[in-house]
Amino acid sequence: MMLLEAIDLQYYVKDRLLIEAEHLQIQEKDRIGLVGKNGSGKTTLLELLAQAKQPESGRVHSHAKCELLPQLKNTNTTQSGGEVTQEYINQVLAKRPELLLADEPTTNLDTDHIEKLEKQLQRWQGALVLVSHDRAFLDSLCTTIWELEEGQIKEYKGNYSNYVEQKELERRQQESAYEQYERKKQQLEEALVLKEQKAVRATKTPKNLSASDARIKGAKPYFANKQKKLRQAAKAIETRLEKLEKVEKVKELPAIKMNLPNEETFKGRIILRVEDVAGMVGERILWKEAHFHVKGGEKLAIIGPNGSGKTTLVKKIIDQEEGIHFSPSVKVGYFSQNLDVLDVDQSILENVRSTSKQEESFIRTVLARLHFFREDVYKKVAVLSGGERVKVTFAKLFVSDINTIIMDEPTNFLDIQAVEALESLLQEYEGTVIFVSHDRRFIESIATRILAIEQQELQLFDGTYQEYKQATFQTERDSTEDKRLLLETKISDVLSRLSIEPSEALEREFQQLLAEKRKLETDS
Repeated sequence: MMLLEAIDLQYYVKDRLLIEAEHLQIQEKDRIGLVGKNGSGKTTLLELLAQAKQPESGRVHSHAKCELLPQLKNTNTTQSGGEVTQEYINQVLAKRPELLLADEPTTNLDTDHIEKLEKQLQRWQGALVLVSHDRAFLDSLCTTIWELEEGQIKEYKGNYSNYVEQKELERRQQESAYEQYERKKQQLEEALVLKEQKAVRATKTPKNLSASDARIKGAKPYFANKQKKLRQAAKAIETRLEKLEKVEKVKELPAIKMNLPNEETFKGRIILRVEDVAGMVGERILWKEAHFHVKGGEKLAIIGPNGSGKTTLVKKIIDQEEGIHFSPSVKVGYFSQNLDVLDVDQSILENVRSTSKQEESFIRTVLARLHFFREDVYKKVAVLSGGERVKVTFAKLFVSDINTIIMDEPTNFLDIQAVEALESLLQEYEGTVIFVSHDRRFIESIATRILAIEQQELQLFDGTYQEYKQATFQTERDSTEDKRLLLETKISDVLSRLSIEPSEALEREFQQLLAEKRKLETDS
């Protein structure tokens, strides 16, 4: 059953054609992820589909109850950002729409609440169009991806990982097409040169042509005719060259190899010690006294619920508070969303180069990895979007004279393409990285160790995020099984007593135990 259809949509922002969609359909049970760069028009498209905005041309036909979950939520409240987001979601789902258009529904949610929302939407029976920068979230929920690029929407079947695989296949096909194009172009160019050379030679009488042959053939008319045919052949080759469909070369991302300060006394050695450090906010305990250490070259992810003290721990480390000691070989750089380090009147290249000892060629390589190509590096920072400025700020830090990067939620405000570019640089970075993030895919890609803040405890796990989740899942499953067995024992005991001596108190206890068991089974 078709729930919504959009035909010949066009929407302009000033003179820019932001969206041009010939035909879009949303069917019952569809789970669609909408992806694209920041500013590509994802939010606008959702608003058009919800008929909250009207297109310049085209129309939207809705055959179902539709609800839009907006990106910008009311923050004029005493509730936390995560609480506000969750409240919006609950209010929208309570209306039981057949089609939900959700714009960044994981905003301000910590990892636990994102995973709870995933389960909530997996159980929900309606259709869904979802804008999100959370790739794990898209993987969990989506069966189709719409890619919005330069106003056009292209559909890919599968979840986000399937979409990435198909994009990689397209990239390889383009590489192959480009190689074929270059070979054909070279063949035609060589053939053209050969024909032109022959045409030039055709104006001269060959040395081995005798006087009698020249009289019989008539030298000038014969060679003029031959030259004309060669010119015609050359012209035909030129036409084929002009009609040869051009294939663009795929942009290759060069590898990075940088010299880190104090590299010889840094790699594999303990560079940070945290000894008997507790976290407090007023009288509230964030975590009890704990100790851990970090070695040079490790990538440590700090995770935990909102309000657990992750940012507090990062600030303590940066400020080197009592009990926190860095090795003398360490040079720390802190990456935050504060963009004041940029001079808006200077170019991207000038900003990044101003605090770096690296060669300009290396700086350009890093900028290219962040998708600032060729002439882009001369753009003034003043004309850049917020997401682009975040990338420039990171590049400036990345190439500065440091060997340890500390980051607090570095993927905020970045589109998926920018997050993946950031990931690729950090994966190849040989220095130490300490970071806070709720982006599960980002943590999976970067972290070699996990520091979890849970129930006022710092718990260090030696391994990747996936290994940490598997270990945690096993522990939780064992704990759930223990609770289930205990509840079943209690239920059996109450049932036996009810059969001998029934009472209202025992009946209430029995119903309470049954409710606890149902809740345990639902949560697991």
